[in-house]
Amino acid sequence: MIDNITYSQAHPADIASLVSLLSVLFNIEKDFNPDLSKQQTGLALLMQNQASATIQVAKNSRGQVIGMVTAQLVISTAQGAPSAWVEDMVVDAGYRGRGIGKELLQHTLAWAKAKGATRAQLLVDIENEGALGYYQHLNWQTTQLQARRVFF
Repeated sequence: MIDNITYSQAHPADIASLVSLLSVLFNIEKDFNPDLSKQQTGLALLMQNQASATIQVAKNSRGQVIGMVTAQLVISTAQGAPSAWVEDMVVDAGYRGRGIGKELLQHTLAWAKAKGATRAQLLVDIENEGALGYYQHLNWQTTQLQARRVFF
């Protein structure tokens, strides 16, 4: 952990900073496009559902949001318990490589465990070599499942 970095649940006043971080992330991931209005709405919905969702943030000594990760609970029939879907993991480029992402994930997983989750899972862009290596380094296991989607 880095000195002067704090970790907490996001607040509505953080939304503009979170949207900025999501823009960085969505410019990396080919399946998503930044859309200020949609990201603001999604973040507000997550904040309204704190019983089943979290937005964890890292802030520097000036109180600026420099990293984030979101998670939501779903019921896993395989586990017979809640499972956490981890999304939106991003750290400002100037702060990467300092353990901030790992700490954000640890806070998120602690939240999920406290809510009764017995597993966490995430999606990672198959062409994002940095992210693939990062999650492998943190011992996240690759599965045989492939994500699919449909819009309506």
